Amino acid sequence: MTILAILAIPLLLVSVVCSIIVLIDAFQNEVWKGLLFFFCSLYALYYTFVEFDSDKKVLILAGIFGGSILGWTLLGASGVMAH
Repeated sequence: MTILAILAIPLLLVSVVCSIIVLIDAFQNEVWKGLLFFFCSLYALYYTFVEFDSDKKVLILAGIFGGSILGWTLLGASGVMAH
């Protein structure tokens, strides 16, 4: 396992945790919104940008998208995905 792969793991975990925060908010809003968020990625994007409301919305969005983009980029650059 290379250093890039080791750096990618925490970034991907941050992305997952931030996504779970938005998922919990969707279920608290309405159960059907939570289910739709879980099963439909286009609705998840819509809910995240339009309906999700939090004092830390910008940080959570940065965690979701920044963590996943940087994490998958580092994982791909490390060559782990080629095996």
